[in-house]
Amino acid sequence: MSRFSIKDIETITGIKAHTLRIWEQRYNLIEPKRTDTNIRYYDDNDLKFILNVSILNNYGIKISEIAKMPLSKIQEMVLSISEKDSPFESQIKALISAMFSLDEGAFNRMLSTNILRIGLEETMIRVVFPFLHQIGVLWLTGSIHPAHEHFITNLIRQKLFVAIDAQTGASSGKSRRFLLFLPEGEPHEIGLLFANYMIRARGHEVVYLGQNLPFEDLKVVFEFYNPEYVLSAVTSGVTDGDIQHFVDTVSNTWPDASVMLTGYQIVNAQNLKVPNNVQVVPDLEFLRAYVEQVDHVTV
Repeated sequence: MSRFSIKDIETITGIKAHTLRIWEQRYNLIEPKRTDTNIRYYDDNDLKFILNVSILNNYGIKISEIAKMPLSKIQEMVLSISEKDSPFESQIKALISAMFSLDEGAFNRMLSTNILRIGLEETMIRVVFPFLHQIGVLWLTGSIHPAHEHFITNLIRQKLFVAIDAQTGASSGKSRRFLLFLPEGEPHEIGLLFANYMIRARGHEVVYLGQNLPFEDLKVVFEFYNPEYVLSAVTSGVTDGDIQHFVDTVSNTWPDASVMLTGYQIVNAQNLKVPNNVQVVPDLEFLRAYVEQVDHVTV
């Protein structure tokens, strides 16, 4: 079972450490554990409880009322709120709680409810990717196990695969040709899968090569496929020199294509020299707007 410091709890839940201490002292809301050296810490169950309390409190329920509720009532109310038109912040906290519980049913219900209410694109942009950002924070604090991360990313990937498979519309004569791939050593595929969905939804042709693709293998594609647009991403740790080499190589390989590059390492690279045919994509909203500029095709 994980151990979280009060600073970890603040980072994950958004509740200030000072506020949490007041809740503990005034309402006996929760009793932190103590190490042999009397340093307070919280476990997985404490974190899930505090996340649920935060969701109810953000929904307008007073802490004094929450403190009197049995745990079953708190969980019931959180489930009800998370399935309604609640603020996205509460949705994200509920997803984090479902992740720590390995509760596939709760996770899928929340995603499906949002998809029905606001559509897949808005759900991904407003809920899923901010949630994944929080997962990144948990990695930085050492507060998440690989099993949690694999559990969640596989569920999200499944949703995207189903959505992409349901896109039955054929490309028309007006469609543009897109090539999507992740370079060797890059395993983070969810963003590229979502881009695949967005581009196909606008009636364009996509050749999707997936993750961790050695550049030597790409040379086979060069021989028979000439894309108008190329999209790739670099998120995993590499040096700035490697990033510049990658940018230059992709640019030179498709000199007549519009190349879109994104990912943490691209967006935050120092002194990156961007060729004329390359566009750095800082976020998903930018990517969506960029794709919208391409001639629209009705599917």
